[in-house]
Formats: sequence, C-alpha cells, structure tokens
Amino acid sequence: MNTDATQQEQPGGPAVGWWTEAVIYQIYPRSFADSDGDGMGDLPGITARLGHLAELGVDAVWLSPFYPSPQADAGYDVADYRDVDPLFGKLSDADALIAEAHAKGLRVIVDLVPNHTSSAHRWFRAALVAGPGSPERARYVFRDGLGPDGDQPPNDWQSVFGGPAWTRVTEPDGRPGQWYLHLFDTGQPDLNWDNPEVREEFLDVLRFWLDRGVDGFRVDVAHGLVKQADLANWQEPQEILSGNDVDKPRPPMWDQDGVHEVYREWRRLLDTYPGERVLVAEAWVEPAERLARYVRPDEMHQAFNFEYLLAAWTAPAQYAVVTRSLEATDAVDAPTTWVLSNHDVVRHASRLGLTTGGGRLNGIGIGDPQPDAGVGLRRARAASLLMLALPGSAYLYQGEELGLPEHTTLPDEARQDPTWARSGHTQRGRDGCRVPIPWEADAPSYGFGPTDASWLPQPPSWAEYALDRQRDVPGSTYEMYRAGLRLRREHGLARGPLAWLSTGDEVLAFRNGGLTVLTNFGAAAVPAPTGELVCSSAPLDEDGRVPTDVTVWVRG
Repeated sequence: MNTDATQQEQPGGPAVGWWTEAVIYQIYPRSFADSDGDGMGDLPGITARLGHLAELGVDAVWLSPFYPSPQADAGYDVADYRDVDPLFGKLSDADALIAEAHAKGLRVIVDLVPNHTSSAHRWFRAALVAGPGSPERARYVFRDGLGPDGDQPPNDWQSVFGGPAWTRVTEPDGRPGQWYLHLFDTGQPDLNWDNPEVREEFLDVLRFWLDRGVDGFRVDVAHGLVKQADLANWQEPQEILSGNDVDKPRPPMWDQDGVHEVYREWRRLLDTYPGERVLVAEAWVEPAERLARYVRPDEMHQAFNFEYLLAAWTAPAQYAVVTRSLEATDAVDAPTTWVLSNHDVVRHASRLGLTTGGGRLNGIGIGDPQPDAGVGLRRARAASLLMLALPGSAYLYQGEELGLPEHTTLPDEARQDPTWARSGHTQRGRDGCRVPIPWEADAPSYGFGPTDASWLPQPPSWAEYALDRQRDVPGSTYEMYRAGLRLRREHGLARGPLAWLSTGDEVLAFRNGGLTVLTNFGAAAVPAPTGELVCSSAPLDEDGRVPTDVTVWVRG
C-alpha cells in the first residue's frame, strides 16, 4: 500500500448516463413480499412495497427471474422467457409493477438467463425428440460420449453445483445416446451460442421486454455463453470465478473472447430504444482489466465488481482493489460498479464476521464455524458507507439496509439450493441469504405475507431487524442507509474524482465530493478528520475519535 498517497487523484468514470451514478436495489422475488399468503413472494407483493424503495432513496430495482420455470435453480432455469410463472403472478402483474415503479421514479432492470434454458423449455424437449445431428440439438451443446460404447462424458468438465457437467440422454428409440452440457444443474442445459438461431431468439426476447418498458437487463453468467471450440479438458477445480493466476490459461468454459460480439449486437439493439436502456454483466472475471472489456463503449454499461466483493477486510486489500478497479474501468471510459452482497453469496453482515474476514461464497450452516454477529454487522455498516462513498454505481441486496445477516442455522432439511444435493451435502449453498425479509416485528412471517407461511424458515432473531423497528430510529442501520444515500446524491460522490489521503496499514481515507471519508480497520481508535461529521457507521468514542471498524463522512 502506498503510504505517501497524499492527494493522489484517482479516476472515477465519466457521468454519461443515469447508470453511472445509480444505486440499484436487487429484489429476489420469492423472498421480498408475499401478497397472497402462500409463503412465496410475488410481483403484486413487490409492487405494494415499492414505496419502501422510494423512501430508502435508490434509483432503480433489479428483479431476479420471475419467468415460468420448474424452479430447479430458483427460477434461473427458464422455461419461457416471455411470461411470468404463476408462482409470482401474471404478465399483467409485471406490467403493473413496471408502471408503478416508473410512477415512483424507479427504473426497472430484469434478469436475463442466456447461458442455459430449463430442460422444460420447448427447445430442449424438441431436441430430445429430434435426435443426434438435428437442427433442434444444434441449439444446445450435445456431443457423443467417449469410449467404445460412448458411455463416458465428452470431457472432464465439472458442474459449478458439483458433479459432472454432462448428462447422457435416452434417444427416441430407447437406446443410451448423446450427452448434453450443463455447467450448472442437470435441469439447465447450456445453449450453443455459435448457433444463429439462438442469437436471434434472444434478440427477440430483449425486444419483448424493452417494448414492455423495462429499463435494462442484468445478464446472468455473462462470461459463460461461448465455450472454447475444442471443449478441451480442464482439470482445475470448477469455479464460476474465472480469474485464475495470470500465468494460467483461462478456463475453456469461461470468459471466451466470442462473448463480446454477442453483447455488441445487444448494445446496438438497446441503443435504438429511448430512455437509456442498460446491460449489466454478471461476469465472474478477474483481473479487473479483463472484466473491463465487458464495459467497453460499445458493449455493456455495467459489470459487477466481484473482486471488490471478495476483498479482505483490511486497509491494504481495500485500497488495492478500489485503485485497480477504478484504473481498469477508467481505461475503457466506464464507471465501476460496486457490490457487497447478492443472492449467490453469504451476506456481508455475516461474511465479515468470520475470523477470515474475507469473501466466503459458500453458505454457512449448523455445525459450521459461526460468524460473530456483532462484529459482522459493525463491519458491514462500515463497508457499506465506504462503498457508497466511492465513484461509480452501486448495488444493494434486499435486506442489507436492515443489517440482515445470513441465516447460518437454517436446518439442512429445509435447504432447496441444488448445490447442497449435487455437492454430496458438502456445500451448504445459497439458501441462507435468500430467507424472506422482515417488515413488521409482530406480524405473521414478520410481515413478509399475511400468514406465517414462508418458503424458507425465518430465524427467531428476524424480529429485531424488521423495518418497523428501525424506521425513524436514530443510529439504526436503515436510517444510516437512508442518510448515506441522500448525502451521496447531494455531494455527487458517484461522479468523483476520488483523491487518496495519507494512510497507513490500518486506516483508509480519501476525499470525494467535498467530504473526507475515513475507515478505521485497526484495533485502536484514530482521530476523526477535521470538520462536520455528517454520517457515521457507529458513534465516535468519548474523545471524538473513530473506533475500530467504523467509517465516517466529514464535511469541510
């Protein structure tokens, strides 16, 4: 870390569209709000709670999938990209949600899942019937097996969820046949993006939702669409994050150069629509320079910064990732997109309470080392204020404004994530961050719905995090987020530029938008910057110093 970085100016990305400064709130539909009491969140429930997001002060919402699906992977196995699953409502409910969000000044981003369909999709059903060599199978990645009888998978690739990435099918005549690729669950066959029919289909899907008024798309597994042509073996551990050591080749299933032409074509389509529609990449790609390729001027508008999400809670680690991220995106004239939690990782209020203090992705369950809840929440609040002070855009995951931790004692028998079963019960999976959120402490299901039904059980501690226990309560996590979002707008923090101040290994400090932002990572309290304290993740000590694991914003 550069300890002599006094007033070293850091680029922050130009303000050329609404997305460059936006704070976008992720809604996981099944866990946000249940309108009919069946225990499953739905679109009418979301619409009824949009006032909360307007009051919180975010700019847009991103909805995880709500399409018709067998729910093998909680909706990321899409059977129909142009409709709404009855679990969540009707297509008219989606239209009503978009209209109400726009009326409240909120933009709407929907999830798009182009790497794979559901095995229940009409295309895949047709492929099974049509047989080897057919145009129907050419839409997916079907291959003959190895060995004399073809009974071995075409290569050694493993599924992200555990187990082989290939499943053998039974041909129409009843004989064992070809194998199909699924980098995730068996119910999620990978599409063949070398097929022009696949490309045209998704352009039409984009048009369908753009015509209904959505403001953009978050693209699931954006780095996975194109595979290395020879499907070469890959004997490294299968991880969705493709950034291996720089001396190693890229995995043949991730971050292939061919994905970029797909997104250039999509960008050309979006640019024909009014109102600055956006593309957001879920691309688990390192290093930052490689990720920046996804947000070049003719491709996507945003790419989640997972290197930042995974960074250790230390001043040197945070300084390094922020610096590297801003430099990489500035090189392609794009904003950096910051994120700390989402539906796929342990919530940062628990992740930062682990002794490692780092970026654990896999879930936590009964019998696992448990995070320190107090330390985790304290660090999470500090991390959130630090993130919201950085130039660029930011994403919040539903419930983090309440300080929600991971449900780390979720009974194993209640788990529904396919990772749990496919890993042979060695990886708990992502259910712990997907538990329905609490709105009212004394209501059934804590206000999630009108009954006690909840598709995942809520822990008894949820009452203390409920919104009605925090609204208008000075110092609550909810009010800290509201203040941070308001001040972020008032001071133009998203526009930067950021100027680093002198720091040591235990303190991170910079200037942005007329504020001095300081985070104390050390064990001892440190002097606060001179000026007016306008926001703090925790109170100063009795001597006016900044305690450990606290971020302050000071004006002047």
